[in-house]
Amino acid sequence: MIDHAYLYLWGFIIFAFIGCSTQADVETVINKTIEQHGGEAYQNSHIRFDFRGTEYTAKRTGGNYVYTRTMQDSSGVMVDSLSNTGLSRTVDGNKINLSAQDSAAYANSVNSVIYFAMLPYGLNDTAVNKKLLGQATIKGEPYYEVKVTFDQQDGGTDYEDEFIYWIHRDTYTMDYLAYRFHVDGGGTRFREAYNVRTIKGIRFADYNNYGGADMQQPLKKYDTYFKADTLTKVSEINLEDLEADILDE
Repeated sequence: MIDHAYLYLWGFIIFAFIGCSTQADVETVINKTIEQHGGEAYQNSHIRFDFRGTEYTAKRTGGNYVYTRTMQDSSGVMVDSLSNTGLSRTVDGNKINLSAQDSAAYANSVNSVIYFAMLPYGLNDTAVNKKLLGQATIKGEPYYEVKVTFDQQDGGTDYEDEFIYWIHRDTYTMDYLAYRFHVDGGGTRFREAYNVRTIKGIRFADYNNYGGADMQQPLKKYDTYFKADTLTKVSEINLEDLEADILDE
């Protein structure tokens, strides 16, 4: 006589084991990718670059950070500074009072540029949810497909955005990504890394930025669209005059 309770128990154990194994696998992939791109070098670093005519800096010392954006127009030199304690804005050194809405918008804008520039650093943040979707081949090279979503808690104003990263199975480099965003009417993008360089142990890349297909299409299909040459290049994401230094702890 078959003990159905016994079979159910073993089925549950096997299912739980597979779930834990999959989670462990994705954590391993992300950890190796972060290590390959810079690892501990990120923790105490000072990075500076120009993006579309605007200067950005990212300084990290352990768990503390300060990100800045510097712009200049007829009103003077404007500096947005985002840190663990929030965002502040100065014009010619004078602090400007901001509404909560404006402060959140500027903080999101600064953080977004720094986030992309420092990928894959940040993919182990507490608000990040990771899932290993499977494997793919792009331009004859093997990749892991990793899906990333965010919790609302600590996930920022764009917590509903969704990402897919294609990570090389042998080198653990992040060579492609696709994402769905919801600001300004929403949309999708697919990015291809190029002009890869390593400065002070940190790997940086520029990106060809492609306009995505219909918003309802799964991001997982975007490598297929890219291989079929059905995406439209809309811009380039270039980090110009890039500098990086590793700071003493």
